[in-house]
Order: sequence, then C-alpha cells, then structure tokens
Amino acid sequence: MKRHLVERELTEEGPRRRAGAARGRRTATVNLAESPVAWLHARGHLDERQFDAGERLRADWEFAQLSQRLTMRWDPVRTKGGPDAGLSPTERQIAAKARFDGAVAAAGSGLSDILWRVVCAGEGLPDAERALGWPTRSGKLVLRLALDRVADFYRIG
Repeated sequence: MKRHLVERELTEEGPRRRAGAARGRRTATVNLAESPVAWLHARGHLDERQFDAGERLRADWEFAQLSQRLTMRWDPVRTKGGPDAGLSPTERQIAAKARFDGAVAAAGSGLSDILWRVVCAGEGLPDAERALGWPTRSGKLVLRLALDRVADFYRIG
C-alpha cells in the first residue's frame, strides 16, 4: 500500500507564551491517507470497538455511494462477501444505504453531525468542532458516544 507521508511544520503557542517571544516550531510526518478515525484509534483516543464501528459506517457510506459526484458513475460497487454476498450491485447499494441510515439514526440527531463529518467526510475533529460551533476539545467525547451507539447498532462486541 502506498503511503502519502508529508512533513508539515507545526507551530506551538503555549498558554504562557510571552509577548514578542519566538514561536516554537517543530515538524511532524503526517500520513494524508489516514482517516481521522484511524488517527484517533492509533493514538488511544478510540477503543477497538469504536474504531470498528467507524470503519463499518464508513464502508456502508462508500458502498452506498453517498458521497458527492461531479458526474454520473457507471462502474459497479465492488464488495467481497460480507452481509451482501449474493446480491446484485444495486441491491448491495440499497442494503448499504439502509444500514447507513439505521446506524446514523441509532447515533441520534445530536450526535450524528460530528459522526458524519469525522467518519464519512473525513474532517479532523478541530475542523468539525469549528464547523458545528462547538467548544474546542468537545468533539472527541461526543464522537465516542456516537461510535458506541453505532457499535451497538452493528452488534460489534
């Protein structure tokens, strides 16, 4: 698998930064292909069950072909086995859409916004919090609650 690693320069502005002091700078290697859910899981912010629920939801999002398109897509949905084995491509897409809608409904209206933004749209938590007008660092807790409900929907142990 090809990795998309990029060096990014990050600035650090601590709470006790003096006026006129030089900003601290450091670089970090970022994998651009890594999803926000995988990033949170790799750093211990999501447990295995929550990560699996996020991946299942994202897979249903992709199988249902719910993301925006610039033009019509004529290629079929490709899946390997799973709950939709033996179905036609159209039936697989409909089944994935039904599962996606059920999982989002199970998360609840107050939690589904951050769930969709981070898991499906691939936004980072800070961007999603800003877009929703939430306080900084509140999104992680809400996302964990939403993923717990989605895990219950998918019956992930």
